[in-house]
Amino acid sequence: MLTFPIYLDNHSTTRMDSRVLEAMLPYFTEIYGNAASKAHEFGWKAEASVEIARKRVASLINSEPGEIIFTSGATESINLAIKGISESYASKGKRIVTSTTEHKAGLDACKSREDRGYNIIYLNVDRYGLVNLDELRTVINEKTILVSVILANNEIGTINDIAAIGSICRENKVLFHTDATQAVGKIPVDVREMKIDLMSFSAHKMYGPKGIGALYVSGRFPKIKLAAQVDGGGHERGLRSGTLNVPGIVGFGKTCEINKKEMNAEAKKVKELRNMLEKGITEGLDGIHLNGHPDSRLYNNLNVSFDGIEADALIMSMKEIAVSSGSACSSAVLRPSHVLKAIGLPDKLVKSSIRFGLGRFNTEEEIKYAINKVVEKVNYLRDISPAYKTSKGVNA
Repeated sequence: MLTFPIYLDNHSTTRMDSRVLEAMLPYFTEIYGNAASKAHEFGWKAEASVEIARKRVASLINSEPGEIIFTSGATESINLAIKGISESYASKGKRIVTSTTEHKAGLDACKSREDRGYNIIYLNVDRYGLVNLDELRTVINEKTILVSVILANNEIGTINDIAAIGSICRENKVLFHTDATQAVGKIPVDVREMKIDLMSFSAHKMYGPKGIGALYVSGRFPKIKLAAQVDGGGHERGLRSGTLNVPGIVGFGKTCEINKKEMNAEAKKVKELRNMLEKGITEGLDGIHLNGHPDSRLYNNLNVSFDGIEADALIMSMKEIAVSSGSACSSAVLRPSHVLKAIGLPDKLVKSSIRFGLGRFNTEEEIKYAINKVVEKVNYLRDISPAYKTSKGVNA
């Protein structure tokens, strides 16, 4: 039986898995000690639970537990990586390479460095959103201290060849950071194989709690030095001071454990639903444009533009379906998607784009309903649009 609204905005956040909530609950009322309290059992139990969670997080990405730094989320992790490296390695150089389709957290962190005299190089992408590896090779020089390229794009789902980028950086002895927020827990991510030196991710994108994230910082080959961005107490190897969010960390660990076991089966199920949605929309309507790579794309992502439709009008016309017109983290500022502009999409298609983000809890019944509703509302909005009729040669 359908229940409303139907949630298809899993790139912005996900519903917490009930198993994660169950694991967290005792840490609010029973095991509520401060993990930094070394003098009594309350603190010992909290600290032990944090370290179990740290092992689970590390296991998901094939790192060592000591290489996991807990933060408040991916945004803080991205800022710690970019700002921390820029300050620690400024004596080597002030050149940072990134891409035009990064999450706003990455772009804004780089802009803050630019304002301080750093030279930021923005790699262009092709029409699918992929970084040009040849361009990357040409822009790295002896002054380059960091390359930061997103693993899977939060708007169009395009997956970059991170292993190839990591190899290029390793060959040139340049540190490599990736924002893997949309990827970890959904697709296999191995920091060793991909030659990743720093990686940002968070729990709430993979059915865990909000307010907790991590930064992977390589502790060997290379061992990285980071300048802390939050001072006071020296928590998390001195890189992120502040009382640890023990319930959140426990939940983070649990969701990583679940995703490691269930990722492959879930990917198959969700991809089938995504393909059903894509097929239903494209067969039911003409004038549909897929944004992002057709194959190298997150299995839960569908970003499409509709000829003759304003995205906001379509979203408002189907309030029983939760979707997005772009990144939720940028929705407070009304401006066209920088990602869609970067892949060369015309303004009219940028303004007509919808992002569907499917997830663990979606059902076939929900997808069938969404298909029918999208087709119905797009046809209705086109019927009442004089501009669309004129463009099709129909008298308004």
